[in-house]
Amino acid sequence: MRAAPTRAAPAPSCRRARVAASIALRIAYPVVILACLRIGSPRFIGIALLALLWLQRVLGAGSLGALLAKFTRLEWAAALAMTGLSAAIAVTGSEALLRAYPIVVNASMFVAFGATLVGGGPSMIEKFARVRRPELDARAVRYTRRVTQVWCAFFVINGAVSAACAIWGSRAQWALYNGLVTYLLIGMLIAGEIAWRHAFVLREKTR
Repeated sequence: MRAAPTRAAPAPSCRRARVAASIALRIAYPVVILACLRIGSPRFIGIALLALLWLQRVLGAGSLGALLAKFTRLEWAAALAMTGLSAAIAVTGSEALLRAYPIVVNASMFVAFGATLVGGGPSMIEKFARVRRPELDARAVRYTRRVTQVWCAFFVINGAVSAACAIWGSRAQWALYNGLVTYLLIGMLIAGEIAWRHAFVLREKTR
């Protein structure tokens, strides 16, 4: 009996192109939110959000089939919630639904990160860390768990501010916070964690 042919690994150039496209799509999110100031029509923003949501996920998995095969129940719930909301924005043109989108994103991220803190499994940041360094000692596992908790707190606070902007803020205030300030805060949190890890965590490990 002939063995089933193995699937060839994607060429390095294809992987680099996929990574570059994925980064471009991530950068496009704040651009889309800020475009709300110029375009003014939530319907077009909803269409763009829907396209970005699935393009980014497919690029990360390699194909739609591979993406769907990897989905957990929690990821299905988050994907369906954001897909449904994006589609509703595109169909109705509702600015209220558009303003709710960042709140749903933060809630989905909080649930995704928080779910890894219960049940005794690896935390979300531990999963990320093991991609580059499969072997982690107990101290590193505890540290990644604390970082995951910090991200959970960030999503709660950021979601609350997004909700306040959605309810009481003007369109300009809402777009600037969710399209610029949020991403600056994310960048600061990532940079701060890297600086803390190199200044204290790794230094203590080498003593």
